[in-house]
Amino acid sequence: MLDVRCCPRFPKRRASLGPMAAFQKLTPVRHHLDFYKAPPRNLIALDIIPAIAFAPPVRFDRAALSMKLPCYLAAKPIISANTLTVRSPYSGETVGMVTLASHADTEAAVAAALAFRETPNRYERSQILEKTRQALEARREEFARTITDEAGLALREARYEVGRTVDVLRFAAMEALRDDGQIFSGDISAQGKARKIFTTREPLRCAVAITPFNHPLNQVAHKVAPAIAAGTPLILKPSEKAPLVALKFAELLYNAGLPGPMLSVLLGPTNEVAEPLVQHPQVELVAFTGSVSVGKRIATTAGYKKLVLELGGNDPLIILDDAELDLAVTLAAEGSYRNSGQRCTAVKRILVQDGIAPEFTRRLVEKTKEYICGDPMDEATKVGTVIDERSAIYLENVVKDAVTAGAKVLIGGERRGALLQPTVLANVPRDCRMIVCESFGPLAPILTVRDLDDALTLANSTAYGLSSGLVTTNLNNAIKAIRGLRCGSVNINEVPGYRVENSPFGGIKDSGLGIKEGVIEAIKAYSFVKTFSLPW
Repeated sequence: MLDVRCCPRFPKRRASLGPMAAFQKLTPVRHHLDFYKAPPRNLIALDIIPAIAFAPPVRFDRAALSMKLPCYLAAKPIISANTLTVRSPYSGETVGMVTLASHADTEAAVAAALAFRETPNRYERSQILEKTRQALEARREEFARTITDEAGLALREARYEVGRTVDVLRFAAMEALRDDGQIFSGDISAQGKARKIFTTREPLRCAVAITPFNHPLNQVAHKVAPAIAAGTPLILKPSEKAPLVALKFAELLYNAGLPGPMLSVLLGPTNEVAEPLVQHPQVELVAFTGSVSVGKRIATTAGYKKLVLELGGNDPLIILDDAELDLAVTLAAEGSYRNSGQRCTAVKRILVQDGIAPEFTRRLVEKTKEYICGDPMDEATKVGTVIDERSAIYLENVVKDAVTAGAKVLIGGERRGALLQPTVLANVPRDCRMIVCESFGPLAPILTVRDLDDALTLANSTAYGLSSGLVTTNLNNAIKAIRGLRCGSVNINEVPGYRVENSPFGGIKDSGLGIKEGVIEAIKAYSFVKTFSLPW
């Protein structure tokens, strides 16, 4: 039996769950580069001691309710004695169990996708997505609490994620109706003919999506909804650390009329599910969001197929001396702490110009006190757990390494189980692990820079290239940064990760291959353009 840490407290579910009607029951249970040489560190004279306390547990009845969910093979529940236990990162309570798929189920899911020919038309696909959106809207709180239960994210973050997923479905339903076909006249040169050339977009026969734990619903929606809009059958492998909401989302889609072969959801041993899917010669696309190491392994082993890889980031927020400081502080805090810092686009390096660094730092420390860390189900909590205690221990050691190298913790830094307090560090060396690598947690390391040129050099110095932010009131500085930052997205006076769900998103270098996601670009990935001509 696989055992994955995840979370508790689940509200009662509706009785009718379509394909789950005979299966579902609630069961009570108990992470080498040569760096630009830094200027002398601006030692910030702030005599601040860590002052964040963990919020106490919420005092109400937490009778544990655990879901038992199956994997789905073309909408049919998989019956198996092999199960995955999902636990709360906060309490350790069991919050769900999932019956696992086998290698035979994996092969059968691919076969079902390849055999499927009755692709719904554009209107039908749009309606499936719209009905799913409506159903999710009606069950917003239930889905949010499921996310909090299994991923440990603060309830406010889970609610925000459900809202984003609603947008993904809305935009995908709209794009399913949009025909981006082109027409070319053949008689436009001396070599031409009296013909018309047309393009049309056709679905792939089978695609695979592998999603991470940090956005267990929205990342799933960003893979599944564009595939449906394109008409492409998809096999989804969600994270074993937070699979419950993905399976519930699949139920919504089936109930909205999605043909079974268009979506299978499988979890199981890597050698029986993920590896066979990635390496299968008849799978035409693999879309993966996750770590650099796993993404590069997929690129090495997948063979001849399309790849869409989103592999994380080490995103800088650059704050110049002409910045509006209150805005800069808010962006730094929100960018560093939202979603417990577990976002590929989170602020992971705060690059502040020398002259304003002391005042900015003082204000950020004060702002950080507002980010209450504790029980993710408590309405007052702003920062819940990271995904598990092992991850929290890793982050704790990253902080200790930085301190050993000369950094100073100004606030936070304490760990309790999978909870890690939001942490501000000053005087952070440019070559320590926290700065070179992606630290997936609520850390706010401050580095001082001389000017914009120094900041751009430092920002571009890591192996990552996902997104960046710049806080400035100078348009020339903004344009220089947009041109000089080597990454997939640049946001001015906003957090690095700002986007809407249908805008292009993706990175370069170790953050990805430059192939964008977002609803519109993903539909293109999940399809191909066929060109044909006719006499005219």
